[in-house]
Amino acid sequence: MPIAQSLLAEFEVQAPITRRFLERLPEDKLTWKPHERSMSAGQLAFHLASLPGGIMRAIQINPAQAPGFTFPQPKNSDEILHAFDESIAAVEKLMPGFDDEAMKETWKLVADGKEVLTQPRGEFVRDVMFSHWYQHRGQFSVYLRLLDIPVPASWGPSADEPPAFVQKTKA
Repeated sequence: MPIAQSLLAEFEVQAPITRRFLERLPEDKLTWKPHERSMSAGQLAFHLASLPGGIMRAIQINPAQAPGFTFPQPKNSDEILHAFDESIAAVEKLMPGFDDEAMKETWKLVADGKEVLTQPRGEFVRDVMFSHWYQHRGQFSVYLRLLDIPVPASWGPSADEPPAFVQKTKA
């Protein structure tokens, strides 16, 4: 299976799981923070929503300019879900355009004219679009737990629900 196809297959499994996390955040909790130095729940949700599409747009350019790390505060839940829908669309449109040669190509990230990261494009997607995304989804699950909001199952069960494959057998 081509690298991009494999990554897209994983994304298509994980995107609905991430959506369930995002949909759980009540609008009145968007500005809540677990600590003064933490992102707000809305900022973290917006980051989760926009990360995959942002990565896919970034890897179109080589070398790419490092982004500024600003985390906008969404005004409402619809803004988060709209960003997520746009992100999904970007991944579904752009990922298939990379053949294995492009995924193995050395990709570079620069900041202030200096190279700050160099790795094969496919590894960058794995590290940042997936591993980074999963890490923040785990962080978001802690936010939900601290807010006493039921945490969705992801790969396995959460304390609040069984994994999706078990839910399907009970339906």
